[in-house]
Amino acid sequence: MTTKEAFAKAKREGRAALIPYLTAGFPSREGFLGAVEEVLPYADLLEIGLPYSDPLGDGPVIQRASETALRKGMSVQGTLELVREVRALTEKPLFLMTYLNPVLAWGPERFFSLFKQAGATGAILSDLPPDEDPALVRLAQEIGLETVFLLAPTSTEERIAAVVRYATGFVYAVSVTGVTGARERLPEEVKDLVRRIRAKTPIPIAVGFGVSNRATAEQAAVADGVVVGSALIRALEAGHPLGPILEEVRQGLYLREAAP
Repeated sequence: MTTKEAFAKAKREGRAALIPYLTAGFPSREGFLGAVEEVLPYADLLEIGLPYSDPLGDGPVIQRASETALRKGMSVQGTLELVREVRALTEKPLFLMTYLNPVLAWGPERFFSLFKQAGATGAILSDLPPDEDPALVRLAQEIGLETVFLLAPTSTEERIAAVVRYATGFVYAVSVTGVTGARERLPEEVKDLVRRIRAKTPIPIAVGFGVSNRATAEQAAVADGVVVGSALIRALEAGHPLGPILEEVRQGLYLREAAP
């Protein structure tokens, strides 16, 4: 299934696409694969985080997950192997969330090629303003990976125009200016951010950072997709099932009010 088909299927069903996020190797290698099997029935797309030692854009929950995964031996190579195993379980789009340093450390061509071969659909380059390294972005796209970049409520019209020019998978709209983390409500600026992005691109838009329940899902569902991350990682930390969170969030996605 392509990314375009995944978003289109959700739209036909009258809802935003649901995009769960899991950190590779957390709470353990086996625990991660178990979590994948738990979320796949709910997921339209799946986001897999590459554990990184300095995840500046992530809040404390995902930071702890990265630290735990790294401490247990997870690595780029280990993440590659997990992506390959997840691909064997599903045809749904798989997006690798990564910071730029691991890409550069492995060499961009090698990094992108290996993840493409493992079954990744695309890469979310979370700390790369794409206009700062267009050659790297083109390389990922030529290898066959879709590229995703982040925009925040503080993004100017010029920044939005620059980012959407390089995005091929979807545009990741960050609901808050800050780090990831579950919240009780999202800022009202989310709707305006989605509207501003939509005015500049036909590519799907997914809202992330802060979605954890039905109320926040309803707010985020003005977009084409909604990412749920910290709430799932927190449940894994506590040994709780993930299904109830995803079921509640999905209920909110059917109540979306389309942004103009």
